Amino acid sequence: MSIATVTAGDTVRLATGRSRDRNVGSIVFLCALWFSLFFGVMVLVVLIVDTAISGASRFDADLLTSYDSTLFPERTGFRAGILGSLWLMLFTALMAVPLGIAAAVYLEEFANSQRWYNRLIEVNLQNLAAVPAIVYGLLAVAVMATLGFQRKGIVLGGAIALALLILPVIIITTREAVRAVPREIRDGSLALGATTWQTTWRQTLPSAIPGIATGTILGLSRAIGEAAPLVMLGLAGSLRFDPEGLMSPITALPIQIYGLTSSSQEAYKEAASAAIIVLLVMILGLNALAIYIRNKFQRSW
Repeated sequence: MSIATVTAGDTVRLATGRSRDRNVGSIVFLCALWFSLFFGVMVLVVLIVDTAISGASRFDADLLTSYDSTLFPERTGFRAGILGSLWLMLFTALMAVPLGIAAAVYLEEFANSQRWYNRLIEVNLQNLAAVPAIVYGLLAVAVMATLGFQRKGIVLGGAIALALLILPVIIITTREAVRAVPREIRDGSLALGATTWQTTWRQTLPSAIPGIATGTILGLSRAIGEAAPLVMLGLAGSLRFDPEGLMSPITALPIQIYGLTSSSQEAYKEAASAAIIVLLVMILGLNALAIYIRNKFQRSW
């Protein structure tokens, strides 16, 4: 038996955990891993099922097409919150995606990694990804004040806060996608006379699209469920009209859910449970789109 065969066999056993020489410690560790997986999944399933049961009586047309109502709590709806979240996602993507991709391409393809300021930017990007979401709300308030906007609770402020929130995620995932493109593709393009810019635009970026799209959609799916930075921007908990522009007052689905869960009326709590399921469906839809794009355009090198 060759050394390569032995090494491959050992690798398979390590990957699957099916080694013949198991001891008590390894079995206990494996049982702990299975228990952790089972416990985490079961807690999540129980929470989702309990929430769905609590809001089962509100899965009707009024939930999606009506505004919130103080006269008829049993008919309150989340039209303003759902449309507000979609508007926020649109302008967040317009702000964060081009800027994040451009910054990632510059850092990965053009920046000199030996320069101290480039290394400082990379360190800060890694740290920004772990900053609490509410800090981005405070930063967005400062940006709005610097730009001269005194009005709170508008589309522009919420979009700036969410764009700042997902910008580090987009930059990091885009850099990983660009870095995964084989070096031979760049060398081949440069050898045929293309410039670095032409190689990046025509070869590297198209090859990295699946990874870039996946990271971008996952970032947006995180932003659509965030409420903390929007609270700092003063978004209203209740509105009875649709957003009409960047300067229009707006609410968001997480903000409405947060407001109704603290209500003492049972009808509002049932509506909030149903809205949580709607929000989960929107997030799972974005994640499913990311998986589809990754599988559809994924290349094997």
